Amino acid sequence: LPLLLKATLLRLASGSYRPFYNGFYYNHIMNDNGNGEDKVDYFNGAKLVVETSKDPVYSYNGANVTLPCRYRYEPDLGPKRKIRIKWSKLRNDYTKEQDVLVAIGKTYMAFGDFKGRAHIHQASRHEASLVISDVRLKDDGKYRCEVIDGLEDESDVIDLRLQGIVFPYQPPRGQYRLNFHEAEQVCQDQGAILANFNQLFQAWSEGLDWCNAGWLADGTVQYPIRLPRKPCGGVHLAPGIRSYGPRHRHLHRFDAFCFSSALKGEVFYLDRLDGMTLEEAKQSCQDAGAEIARVGQLYSAWKFLGLDRCNAGWLADGSVRYPIVTPRANCGPAEPGVRSFGFPSKGRFGVFCYRER
Repeated sequence: LPLLLKATLLRLASGSYRPFYNGFYYNHIMNDNGNGEDKVDYFNGAKLVVETSKDPVYSYNGANVTLPCRYRYEPDLGPKRKIRIKWSKLRNDYTKEQDVLVAIGKTYMAFGDFKGRAHIHQASRHEASLVISDVRLKDDGKYRCEVIDGLEDESDVIDLRLQGIVFPYQPPRGQYRLNFHEAEQVCQDQGAILANFNQLFQAWSEGLDWCNAGWLADGTVQYPIRLPRKPCGGVHLAPGIRSYGPRHRHLHRFDAFCFSSALKGEVFYLDRLDGMTLEEAKQSCQDAGAEIARVGQLYSAWKFLGLDRCNAGWLADGSVRYPIVTPRANCGPAEPGVRSFGFPSKGRFGVFCYRER
């Protein structure tokens, strides 16, 4: 990009840039009627209106998605004007918004993890839609579409939600051993991220019932209860999401609620007559042109690909699990789910492998 234009885009993203006056203005008149209203705004000229979808936009890991955004003037000003567009992502902890992209005319600049993955879609007049390619788990969240025309600056917010699955996770050393940062890492190690509240609530509405408290992405600790019982907040509380609120991210320790989405590849099962140790299982996956599956990948294959296997297999974290879609005799409880044998130090089992398509 030319240096001057690049500098302009960077200043626009930082929020320090104030564009030139374009003839739109408000008259602010003080109101002394004593009715609690400080002032009345009278508008002179055309009003800028920005609109996004009121319904969430759903996508999944690895897909391409378009976040619609349009703007208009009331009354219409005729030919298309040269406006500035800024997209940003609202953070889960409500700190400073994350810059995604800024554009002036047909020139744009994407930032951070969105470099090479984000661009503006302007197929029609007054369109400012954002296209994100190769969607990633952490792209889930709220996005602000901001349109700037002179002194006029209007925006609207749209929600991007990834279709996925939430699963509780405990490390091999046992219950309530993770501070917030360790919880972030163990989810990442399992091909997932820490779940946010909306994802946990959706999982609860689909039947997740888990009495152990776990970290969420905003630093709060919560757990979902479908069947109230004494050890889980008491029998007199209604079903719902129990919350401990924000906890100290270094000192307090809990489990984690991880979130994984659809897979780009496949999970498959390998076995031998006499089973395998964990190291033998890892080698068998490599020999098959794959890698040993992670917990998030097994959960995703169970939910989105219908993986159903009544044979226990090693996973990358040293746990032994198996996925059941259709409950049946000798395959665990009467509900579908991913069964766990924990983290056996000895034993010989099959293995679940993951291979990119």
